[in-house]
Parts: sequence; structure tokens; C-alpha cells
Amino acid sequence: MRAFCLIALLVAAPALAEIVVRDDAGQVVRLARPARRIVSLSPHITENLFAIGAGERVVGTVEFSNHPEAAKRIPLVGGYEKIDLEAVAALRPDLVLAWESGNIASHVAKLKGIGLPVVLTEARRIEDVPADLERLGTLTGSDEARAVAARFRERLAALRARHSARPRVAVFYQVWNEPLMTVGGGQIISDAIRLCGGENVFGALKQMAAPVTVESVLAANPEAIVASGMGEERPEWLDAWRRWPALTAAARNNLFFVPPDHLQRHTPRILDGIERLCQHLETARSRRPRSVP
Repeated sequence: MRAFCLIALLVAAPALAEIVVRDDAGQVVRLARPARRIVSLSPHITENLFAIGAGERVVGTVEFSNHPEAAKRIPLVGGYEKIDLEAVAALRPDLVLAWESGNIASHVAKLKGIGLPVVLTEARRIEDVPADLERLGTLTGSDEARAVAARFRERLAALRARHSARPRVAVFYQVWNEPLMTVGGGQIISDAIRLCGGENVFGALKQMAAPVTVESVLAANPEAIVASGMGEERPEWLDAWRRWPALTAAARNNLFFVPPDHLQRHTPRILDGIERLCQHLETARSRRPRSVP
């Protein structure tokens, strides 16, 4: 009898160990066991894996995976828009994590076509970040993921309570200058702007990122312009808006900068970027004429 029970448990074990998740593209992905060899096709995914204590399982990643320092030592399989598919396959991953709006769809399809399990992620709201951390925890068997997600939600709630009801500030978020690029209303940065009591002047755009004209920015007349750029330094091109002194943001010196890695990556560090963004919008409110509430 005891032997029969032992055999029954051994037979049932694989079914109990199976991991089933639904990705952000709506696809159900199954793993027989927690992933041990992961290829990450986006810097923010790599950072999130390190955040939940699963960074040592990343065997391949893409360019600009620079945080934390250990991520820089992981072999590269290209850039997030140009993946070396043979290099990915050669790493024998048991899981590929891809960015839905950042990676080329045909590359993702080919990886699926050779039998690799691929999970697509796409955080569009700030609340999606801790949910993604928890899903990564499920995929990797990380015990840290829930605690990391809980701390994120706690800090997010505090920021929302402090800033979301503040008077509205019309904001132009400038991703780049040539071409002039911004984000649409469905992008997570727009959600961050709303949390800080702001309003994206191009929030009606359906695209995640879109080119705009100088004329359309002048017509929208934002009260604040927030730029990202490429690194930790404030981009010089942000000051080009001073050429239009009738522009409210320029007239009031509301030309602000937030490092891109702190706001454009869907990781725990986005809360650092949001905190800095909220401070900038509070500065913009303080510069209003006394007659403006």
C-alpha cells in the first residue's frame, strides 16, 4: 500500500510542477518546471529578473541591458529590434521573454516556430509593473518576487495619494528631438503623467510612440515640457523651446528632464522617475501667476 502511494505521488509530481501563465498578448504559455536558462529580449525585462533575484538565470540579453552592473556581463544576442535568432537558439533557453511593442513580431514568431516558449510582456499602466514582477516570479520560481511587488505597490499608493489630486498641468513629453517624438495615451508614461496630476497633451494618439511637429506642440501650448534623451545628462536640445517665448513652458522655464532609464523602463526604478516627474510638475504649479489656481 505504501509503495502504491509513493508511485502515485511520483506520477502526479510532473502535473503539479507545471507552470501556466497568460502573457500580455493573451497567449497561454506552459513550462514543465521553473525556467533556468532565460533569454531576455529587452533591457527592462533583464532588470526585472535581477530585481526578483533571478538574474543569474539570464543566459542572453540585448544591447543597453546595463542595470544592475552584473547585467553588462551577460552575452548579447543583438538589439531589441534586431535579434540574432541563431545566437538565441545556441544558448538553449528554456524560456524567452520578449517585449510586445519593442521586439520585431516576425522574430518572435520565428522563435516560437522552433519550439521555444516565448512570453510577451507589455506594461501599459504602472500597476502592470508589479503584476509583471509576480508573473516573472511564477516563471522562475523566485521567492522574492511577491515581496518586491508588494513594496512597489506600497510606494506607488503613497505617490498616488500625494500627487494625483493636484491641479492639472498640461504636459508635452519629448522622447527625442530629431525626429520630434512623443508618447500616446496608452503608453505607461502617460499613466505616470496622470498620477502626478498632469495631462499628456498628445494623449489622444493611439500609437505607443509617435512623431509630432513643432507646430502641433506650439498649438497644444503645454505648461510643462518633460524630456528624456539618451542618458543621465539633460539633453541640450531641450532648451531649443526657448526660441518660442510665447510657449507657456518656455515662458515659465518649465523645461524639465527625467533620465530615460527611470521613466521609460517598466521596472521598479520607474517609481524613482515618477517621483522626479511629480516634483517637476509641482514646480510648474509654483510658477503660475497668482491669478491662476
